[in-house]
Amino acid sequence: MTDITVRPMAAGDAERVLTIYQAGLDDGQASFETDAPTWATFDAAKLPAHRFVAVDGDDLLGWIAVSPTSTRAVYAGVVEHSVYVDPVAQGRGVGRLLLDAVIASTEAAGIWTIQSGVFPENAASLALHRRAGFRIVGTRERVGRHHGRWRDVVLLERRSPAIT
Repeated sequence: MTDITVRPMAAGDAERVLTIYQAGLDDGQASFETDAPTWATFDAAKLPAHRFVAVDGDDLLGWIAVSPTSTRAVYAGVVEHSVYVDPVAQGRGVGRLLLDAVIASTEAAGIWTIQSGVFPENAASLALHRRAGFRIVGTRERVGRHHGRWRDVVLLERRSPAIT
């Protein structure tokens, strides 16, 4: 049995993070995006205090990061997250470890809501989120075209019970 640990994401993780991101995009079930961004674009969009990677020794297995949902002050406690796991590491609990880390870091920072949008066909991601305390808010039907077809998006959120 190997020991998977979670640590803060560092600039030195860029290549591996973007490779895992692209693998998720290539699967077609993770995002409307089709190409991973440059590291500069990724870095500018994600909140530095809430980016983590899961590692097994020197092997980076997955990552999670959050972005603000709005620049308006009233929404300062609401973020959107992305979590990606290397296809060869799926089913090993990596996604849950990453979600637990970002939940802890966001709650410590006073963030009360984490949200995400997931394609309804991505049953593994929906189950992972439900186990981590996310609830389905609703489904946005035919919200965008992806590879030539309309796709729905299930909206999920986790409200912190610690922040009232």
